[in-house]
Amino acid sequence: MAVFAASLLVSACTQFDRSALPQAATTDDDAICRQQGEPGSPPYVACRRDRDVAAMRATRSDAGIERAHRNLANDMLNNR
Repeated sequence: MAVFAASLLVSACTQFDRSALPQAATTDDDAICRQQGEPGSPPYVACRRDRDVAAMRATRSDAGIERAHRNLANDMLNNR
């Protein structure tokens, strides 16, 4: 049983991709927001703010997933 649990843990670790960037971080925010207006204009500023908030939420989500994964691994190793 312990071998099975360890094999699940190892397979889960290999599928967990920490190098993946959030979608909002892989795009050019400036180019996208320039379509809304010139830099400094209210639509441009609102676009940049919205994209920053979306990127921050994606980062928090990734951190939560990583924390849950780490907690699961610790629980499995400690027989909880």
